[in-house]
Amino acid sequence: QVQLVESGGGLVQAGGSLGLSCTASGRTFSSGTMGWFRQAPGKEREFVAAIMWSLRATYYANSVKGRFTISGDNAKITVALQMSSLKPEDTAVYYCAASPSWSAARTMSAASYTYWGQGTQVTVSS
Repeated sequence: QVQLVESGGGLVQAGGSLGLSCTASGRTFSSGTMGWFRQAPGKEREFVAAIMWSLRATYYANSVKGRFTISGDNAKITVALQMSSLKPEDTAVYYCAASPSWSAARTMSAASYTYWGQGTQVTVSS
Protein backbone atom coordinates (compact mmCIF):
# COMPACT_ATOMS: atom_id res chain seq x y z
CA GLN A 1 0.00 0.00 0.00
CA VAL A 2 1.34 3.37 -1.00
CA GLN A 3 1.67 6.03 1.66
CA LEU A 4 2.74 9.64 1.34
CA VAL A 5 3.77 11.31 4.56
CA GLU A 6 4.23 15.07 4.70
CA SER A 7 6.18 17.07 7.23
CA GLY A 8 6.85 20.73 7.76
CA GLY A 9 4.32 23.50 7.55
CA GLY A 10 3.22 25.75 10.34
CA LEU A 11 2.78 29.46 10.98
CA VAL A 12 4.98 32.10 9.37
CA GLN A 13 4.79 35.85 8.85
CA ALA A 14 4.29 37.32 5.41
CA GLY A 15 7.59 37.57 3.59
CA GLY A 16 9.00 34.60 5.43
CA SER A 17 10.03 31.15 4.30
CA LEU A 18 8.91 27.63 5.05
CA GLY A 19 9.75 24.16 3.81
CA LEU A 20 7.62 21.07 3.28
CA SER A 21 8.80 17.53 2.76
CA CYS A 22 7.07 14.37 1.58
CA THR A 23 8.28 10.79 1.65
CA ALA A 24 6.63 7.96 -0.25
CA SER A 25 6.60 4.31 0.74
CA GLY A 26 5.10 1.21 -0.76
CA ARG A 27 6.31 1.68 -4.32
CA THR A 28 8.66 3.73 -6.43
CA PHE A 29 7.78 6.50 -8.87
CA SER A 30 10.99 6.47 -10.84
CA SER A 31 9.17 7.13 -14.13
CA GLY A 32 6.33 9.10 -12.67
CA THR A 33 5.52 12.40 -11.05
CA MET A 34 5.34 13.84 -7.57
CA GLY A 35 3.81 17.17 -6.79
CA TRP A 36 2.18 19.55 -4.37
CA PHE A 37 -1.34 20.90 -4.29
CA ARG A 38 -3.07 23.20 -1.83
CA GLN A 39 -6.60 23.87 -0.70
CA ALA A 40 -7.76 26.99 1.11
CA PRO A 41 -11.07 27.07 3.02
CA GLY A 42 -14.00 27.33 0.65
CA LYS A 43 -11.82 26.87 -2.42
CA GLU A 44 -11.01 23.99 -4.72
CA ARG A 45 -7.74 22.12 -4.51
CA GLU A 46 -5.21 23.79 -6.78
CA PHE A 47 -1.93 22.82 -8.34
CA VAL A 48 1.24 24.29 -6.83
CA ALA A 49 4.25 22.47 -8.28
CA ALA A 50 5.34 19.14 -9.71
CA ILE A 51 8.48 17.28 -10.69
CA MET A 52 8.71 14.72 -13.48
CA TRP A 53 11.37 12.26 -12.41
CA SER A 54 12.41 10.97 -15.84
CA LEU A 55 13.47 14.41 -17.11
CA ARG A 56 13.87 16.11 -13.75
CA ALA A 57 11.51 18.67 -15.22
CA THR A 58 9.65 20.98 -12.86
CA TYR A 59 6.34 22.77 -13.26
CA TYR A 60 4.85 25.60 -11.23
CA ALA A 61 1.59 27.45 -10.89
CA ASN A 62 1.92 31.05 -12.01
CA SER A 63 0.99 32.24 -8.54
CA VAL A 64 4.07 30.65 -6.97
CA LYS A 65 6.60 30.83 -9.80
CA GLY A 66 9.78 32.49 -8.62
CA ARG A 67 8.88 32.05 -4.95
CA PHE A 68 8.53 28.28 -4.54
CA THR A 69 11.01 25.58 -5.49
CA ILE A 70 10.27 21.88 -5.80
CA SER A 71 13.06 19.36 -5.51
CA GLY A 72 13.43 15.73 -4.72
CA ASP A 73 15.40 12.55 -4.52
CA ASN A 74 14.00 9.80 -6.69
CA ALA A 75 16.10 7.14 -4.98
CA LYS A 76 14.69 8.07 -1.60
CA ILE A 77 11.29 8.88 -3.09
CA THR A 78 11.15 12.21 -1.33
CA VAL A 79 9.99 15.55 -2.61
CA ALA A 80 10.38 18.92 -0.97
CA LEU A 81 8.76 22.29 -1.47
CA GLN A 82 10.73 25.32 -0.39
CA MET A 83 8.50 28.36 -0.08
CA SER A 84 9.80 31.91 0.21
CA SER A 85 8.33 35.40 0.07
CA LEU A 86 5.17 33.91 1.48
CA LYS A 87 1.92 35.83 1.25
CA PRO A 88 -1.29 35.54 3.28
CA GLU A 89 -2.98 34.12 0.19
CA ASP A 90 -0.59 31.15 0.36
CA THR A 91 -2.44 30.02 3.49
CA ALA A 92 -3.89 26.58 2.83
CA VAL A 93 -3.60 22.90 3.54
CA TYR A 94 -0.78 21.59 1.35
CA TYR A 95 -0.99 18.08 -0.05
CA CYS A 96 1.72 15.88 -1.48
CA ALA A 97 0.62 13.80 -4.47
CA ALA A 98 2.14 11.11 -6.64
CA SER A 99 1.38 9.48 -9.95
CA PRO A 100 3.03 6.57 -11.77
CA SER A 101 2.60 8.55 -15.00
CA TRP A 102 5.22 11.01 -16.22
CA SER A 103 2.57 13.03 -18.00
CA ALA A 104 0.77 13.93 -14.80
CA ALA A 105 3.26 16.72 -14.19
CA ARG A 106 2.21 18.52 -17.38
CA THR A 107 -1.50 18.36 -16.66
CA MET A 108 -1.25 20.32 -13.41
CA SER A 109 -4.50 18.61 -12.51
CA ALA A 110 -5.39 16.85 -9.29
CA ALA A 111 -7.31 14.29 -11.31
CA SER A 112 -4.03 13.01 -12.77
CA TYR A 113 -2.66 11.93 -9.40
CA THR A 114 -3.37 8.59 -7.79
CA TYR A 115 -1.84 8.88 -4.34
CA TRP A 116 -2.23 11.62 -1.76
CA GLY A 117 -0.81 12.57 1.60
CA GLN A 118 -2.91 13.62 4.54
CA GLY A 119 -2.09 17.31 4.15
CA THR A 120 -0.21 19.82 6.27
CA GLN A 121 -1.37 23.29 7.28
CA VAL A 122 0.54 26.37 6.18
CA THR A 123 -0.62 29.66 7.66
CA VAL A 124 0.86 32.99 6.60
CA SER A 125 0.02 35.92 8.84
CA SER A 126 -0.07 39.48 7.57
